[in-house]
Amino acid sequence: MITRRNIRVKVMQLLYSIDSINDTNAIKNPTAALEKKFTQTSELLTFLFHHIVLVAKYAEVSAKSRASKYIPTEEDLNVNTKVSGNQILWEIVENSSYQNAIESFKTDSICDSSIVRKLFTQLIETKEYQHYIHQESRDRKEELEMLSFIFNNIMLQSDLFISTAEDYFDNWDDDAEMLQTVINSYFNKIQSLKFHQLIDADKLNYAKTLLNTCIEKKEFLLECITPKFKNWDADRIASIDLIILQMGLAELLYFETIPTKVTINEYIDIAKEYSTVQSGQFVNGILDNLHKEMLTQGKIHKVDFKKVKK
Repeated sequence: MITRRNIRVKVMQLLYSIDSINDTNAIKNPTAALEKKFTQTSELLTFLFHHIVLVAKYAEVSAKSRASKYIPTEEDLNVNTKVSGNQILWEIVENSSYQNAIESFKTDSICDSSIVRKLFTQLIETKEYQHYIHQESRDRKEELEMLSFIFNNIMLQSDLFISTAEDYFDNWDDDAEMLQTVINSYFNKIQSLKFHQLIDADKLNYAKTLLNTCIEKKEFLLECITPKFKNWDADRIASIDLIILQMGLAELLYFETIPTKVTINEYIDIAKEYSTVQSGQFVNGILDNLHKEMLTQGKIHKVDFKKVKK
């Protein structure tokens, strides 16, 4: 579901918001604010799944519209609606978690029927769709491939759809790639997907602990980090880099089951993506320096996660 990488990004963004207004109390309940970010991810997941459903079911809407013409042609009266009866599609539609999600998030209220129509029009013009509707039998693999095609090759290739998603979800850039993986992996096991529970208890605990540790131990973390800036121009260090370093050091010191290599590599990648061109090298140098120093001082204690009792 939600990855630790995604969790780190959300914690980083929240810490940056707190730091930007220079008032921890401005966000009265940081943990609740973090949970809201996870809820937004669930909302976006529901939005994406719902559009897969709407595009596929639009075959029926199109068929009824064409059949109701004043003088319908034979073609109008014989529109193929196979995709609207896709077996996996109906497993999604009948999923109680999906039903609850679209109701509680009011997903229909942000779905534009004109966009759904345009996506469906693009779909029916493809050779993949034409091949699908001309297969008399319903093979589960082909049913899966058609929904996957709608999602990956129609929706995610549509600038109109993506711009609409970006308008409604400010977490699109952070969550879209991860949710693409989630959706593709769950097409064939819809019943196990819980739209409101994208993060399990262990990861939620990790997220909250990381956030609260960085807030509560901010002064100590900065005291450890700041002396390492002697070879860097302190005035030119991006504030986001300072937050990334605090998070990285917090993981090195207080999260004993996360390997140091994983921590350092993850925050290097986050710095490269969310900060300046030089940030990856900067974060790498500082965290590596801190790791070596604190390891020598016996301040870092890691447990082999494979041997930790569950």
